[in-house]
Amino acid sequence: SPPFEANRIRAVTFDAFAIFDLRPLWVACESAFPGKGSTLSAAWRSRQFEYQWLTALAGKYQDFWETTRNALIFAARSTGVSLSDSARDALLQTYLRMTVWPDVATVLSQLRAAGKQVLILSNATEAILEASLRANGLHGAVDHVLSTDKISSFKPDPKAYQLAVDRTGYRREEILFVASAGWDAAGARWFGYPTFWNNRLSAPLEELEVAADASGSTLLDLTPLLHLEFQR
Repeated sequence: SPPFEANRIRAVTFDAFAIFDLRPLWVACESAFPGKGSTLSAAWRSRQFEYQWLTALAGKYQDFWETTRNALIFAARSTGVSLSDSARDALLQTYLRMTVWPDVATVLSQLRAAGKQVLILSNATEAILEASLRANGLHGAVDHVLSTDKISSFKPDPKAYQLAVDRTGYRREEILFVASAGWDAAGARWFGYPTFWNNRLSAPLEELEVAADASGSTLLDLTPLLHLEFQR
């Protein structure tokens, strides 16, 4: 049977990193710190999420930009990298001009042509999301850009997923959520969204006793599930 009722889907909500490709950021880490970039970027990404969730749970919210900056400073210290202010700022600025995955523009166009609302729902700030959409000429391809900064929390807080329901006025079963991380797919399913895991990096399934309704390595794997006509 189909993973969800395609005809009931009225909107598709993407996590930002199903749209934006963070691999150039990892390359930038290696370019700035040859031989240490991969260790630095791994420590940075891990602490970034930990700081987000820690500050939110403690009632000491700091937004995505602050937690990302602080995580980078800690990651450099923990991996023995000498991080100047200019190097720190240069790496952070990468978030304002993220590149998009090659399938994105076509799939967003197909969704809009099919009458689906298109949203981004991200832990990143609205300024980060809007800057990167403009940098890629995609500002007009998205109907709504939603940041969890509005609620001073982060996914997988249920209040974060509620933002798309509130903005569209649709029921949660009418909104397909496209996650880029396994934990986010779990959070969306817990909330009650039909969920597609865009598992571009072939990550293993999270051990959270819940799974996405469907998954695929590119957004092209999503289009047949919604019965969209698409030329590969």
